Order: sequence, then structure tokens, then C-alpha cells
Amino acid sequence: MAEGPVVGHQWAVKLLQNGIRHDRLRHAYLIEGAAQVGKSTLARSFAQSLLCNESVDGRACGNCRACRLMQSGSHPDFILLPPTDRSGQPDRENGLHRAEQAADVVRQALLHPMEGRYKIFLIQDAHRAHISFANKLLKTLEEPPPHVVLCLTAQDRSALLSTIVSRCQVLALRPLGERIMEDALRARWGAPPQQAALLSRLANGCLGWAVEQIDQPEPLTERSERLAELQELSRSSRVARLAFAQKLATARNQTRLFPLLGLWTSWWRDVMLAQSGCLEQCANIDLLDTLAEAADDFRPGDVQAYLRTLSRIEGYLRHTVNAGLALDVLLLQMPRPYA
Repeated sequence: MAEGPVVGHQWAVKLLQNGIRHDRLRHAYLIEGAAQVGKSTLARSFAQSLLCNESVDGRACGNCRACRLMQSGSHPDFILLPPTDRSGQPDRENGLHRAEQAADVVRQALLHPMEGRYKIFLIQDAHRAHISFANKLLKTLEEPPPHVVLCLTAQDRSALLSTIVSRCQVLALRPLGERIMEDALRARWGAPPQQAALLSRLANGCLGWAVEQIDQPEPLTERSERLAELQELSRSSRVARLAFAQKLATARNQTRLFPLLGLWTSWWRDVMLAQSGCLEQCANIDLLDTLAEAADDFRPGDVQAYLRTLSRIEGYLRHTVNAGLALDVLLLQMPRPYA
């Protein structure tokens, strides 16, 4: 496999290398894990090694024509399929895989590779597949041509048809360790030590998210604003809290709500850790003084109860519930300073 791009996940890298080395490939792989944990990076590296003209022991050389084409995103035997909007444009946040995409996969799978031994399809975010896409894809999974390798990525295999999962070799990627991410951010992406330490804590094991923040400081600026807003809410009246809940309810179908709830969870978890004397384990290491103050301002029992409430309400919001009512409860139950 290509050595450069993949950080961590060495067990998965070795498994795929052994498959290439001993010519024991599966026709379909499902790479499962949290958003931006490295699923597509692993799949691309695997594809490059399969297509490499000079591969040794399952590792791509990085210099041949096939490797250069893969690195530039233009290899004719590598087909990338992200979710799309209704106009067919890539949309990984709100798009879907639709029946016409699956029909195209079936058609292209019947064609022989143009340059390499294999034709490789990377179906990103397969958990966003419409049922019609999944049913059509099954035809290729059940009787794949010998030159076809399908790589699917998904955040949770339970969102896929069991008949699709059963036809794939599943590789469940775990979040990366903080030290691995911090070292990679400094060595490969040139992040300053303080920034690398902070991002590795905030990323929850998802290196892709941390890398995005290096050149885009806006999300970290927004994070500071959202945390200041949270601290103000904890001291606000019931009327102000309900008004904020109503504003959040209108954003239920947008991409901002769940990241915000994740940020709130991170903050209250850090408050709980500070109250337990574990300040060094906090994620928000640039706000340790503020966390120490918050640890004195709130009752530990209230903080622990609210963390359970956050988890429960987030689960409700991912399903069909009355969003307004759920968010009203979430805001009204937020702890208040007792002093």
C-alpha cells in the first residue's frame, strides 16, 4: 500500500497489504468509522497499491505512471462515487446515492480496466444510500466481475442493508490516539506545537478534521464564540433559554446543530474532568483557566446529569421526534451556577 497518506490504522494497512501480497483479495470492502477518521484515505491508498505498476509486498512505489495518476486524481480505473444532490453534484453533507448512480456502477463494472489489472470503485458514505441504490448495487456485489474491487465507506454499518454488509470484508477504523495525531500534524502538515496539541485533543481521534483546521482558522474562531455563548446561556433566564432553543430547532436539518451539541458535550465533559481533579485530561486545553472556574461554579451532580441528558436528546434528534420540545428540555435542564 502507499505509505505516505495513511496515518495510524496499521492493522488495517497490514491486512490489505497481505491481501495484495498473497493475491487473496476480496471483491468488496466496507471501511467503517467516524467522519474524517481516515476511511477514504485508506481506501485510496489501497487502490493505489492495487493499480501500481511496481508494487512490492503490497506497497505502492509512488513513482510509476499509475501512482502519479492516482495522486493527481485522474486514474481511469479508479472511480470515486460521493453522495450527490438532485442535480448530480457531489454533496457529502446532505446528498444521497441514487439509483442512477448504481446503474452506472453496474454498467462500468462490466467494462474491462483501461490500464491496470483492476477497476476500483470507491463509494463514499454508503450509509447515505437510497434503498434503490442499495438494491441495484447488490447485483454487482453478488456476481462481481473478477477485475472489480468495490470499496465502501460508512460511519455505521447498521445504516446499510445487511445483505450488503454480509458481502463485504468489514474494516472498522478506531479513532486515532492524540500522540499519533499531534506528531503527524507537526511533521507532515507543519502545525506549530501548540496548535497541534490543541487540535489533537479537539479532533476526537479524527485526523481529517484536525488537518482541515490548520489552514482554516474560522472554525476555531467560531468554536470560541459558541463556547462563550454556552457559558452565557448557563447564566441566562428560562425565557432566554427557550428563545435559543427555538432558534436551534429551525436548524435541525442543517449541518450546524449536531456539531454544536458535540461541542457542548466536550465542554461539560471537561468541566466534569476538572471537578474530578483531571484537568490535564481536558480537550479544551486552551481554556484551562476558564474550566477551572467553571468546575467551582457548578454542582458535579448537575454536570453529570446534564451529560446524560445531552446524550439522550442528541439520540432523539437523530430520529423522528418533536425537535422543538426536545431542545426546550435540553436548554431548560442546562446546569446553573450554584454560587
